[in-house]
Amino acid sequence: MSKAATSARALAGLGLVTADEAARLAAVEDKFSTRLSPEVLRQIKTASLDDPIFRQYVPSREELDVREDELADPIGDVPHQKVKGIIHRYRDRLLLTPTHTCQVYCRFCFRREKVGSAANLSKAELEAAYAYIAVHSEVNEVILTGGDPLVLSDRRLAEIIGRISAIPHVSVIRIHSRVPLVEPARITRDLLKALKTRCALFMLIHVNHAAELSKPVCAGLARLNKAGIPLLSQSVLLKGVNNDAEVLATLFRALIANRVKPYYLHHLDKAEGTSHFRVSIAEGQALMRQLRGKLSGLAQPTYVLDIPGGFGKVPIGPVSLNQKAPGQYEIADPEGRRHRYQE
Repeated sequence: MSKAATSARALAGLGLVTADEAARLAAVEDKFSTRLSPEVLRQIKTASLDDPIFRQYVPSREELDVREDELADPIGDVPHQKVKGIIHRYRDRLLLTPTHTCQVYCRFCFRREKVGSAANLSKAELEAAYAYIAVHSEVNEVILTGGDPLVLSDRRLAEIIGRISAIPHVSVIRIHSRVPLVEPARITRDLLKALKTRCALFMLIHVNHAAELSKPVCAGLARLNKAGIPLLSQSVLLKGVNNDAEVLATLFRALIANRVKPYYLHHLDKAEGTSHFRVSIAEGQALMRQLRGKLSGLAQPTYVLDIPGGFGKVPIGPVSLNQKAPGQYEIADPEGRRHRYQE
């Protein structure tokens, strides 16, 4: 498969949905973008919601079920947008979103109301973004996100990274991307050259299931590693995709084997039309408790929740320590056994 599928009609042509299903999905596509890359199409083994890749990318009528507590801006980007493209929520770091285009469109995306637009920041808008960063000396880390910054050309990426790197108080650049998982051929010598900077540059890849780590994907990750770019991962806890301790353990072990440090496991944000992916916090905590006994600390991500409204990200993993009296605690070990501890 050499072409991306950008509509339900195209998916019907590939046999992933029926013609009748494609027609019924028109209302979903009016609201949320569809795009599956050739690599994702190769990763799908069965045209079924039981397939973890299919479930993440193929649109569903369930997306039209919008619950009362679901939000168009679930993590509060809008209140923290200072100039177009700049989201400044935490004092020492901020987001720069040069594009709202992605190589694929995940059905659970927290920015699904925004992504899919072909518009990138204009030259004037980028200049205003650089000016904002330059006058905020408390900012030492800039996170390139979107959309997906790696959909930009090598020339555009090199220019953006160069301009950020020229701001003296910025010492860290972070890139959040799905591209290494869905278009591994994008990891070229020219891209790696474009990513060179005086700053410490980290890349966070978004991956939810070990089935996404195909041979081409692993080869792309190896090229990033060889170029000296530290890799971390973030995953989303998704019903029917990875809400199983063995599935998560397999994913995190595979990431470590590919020199990718599991960083965050996100509790699903309350984006509109995503309730069919949602698991409870209690279930997420139980899964993290099981992983504590299965995996080394190196393979353990932090289970986090982005508080709706823009109040920030907080860890919500299981609590092992309970205070019983001043200086007296009860501690649960990885097997769930309880122990007393006295200060």
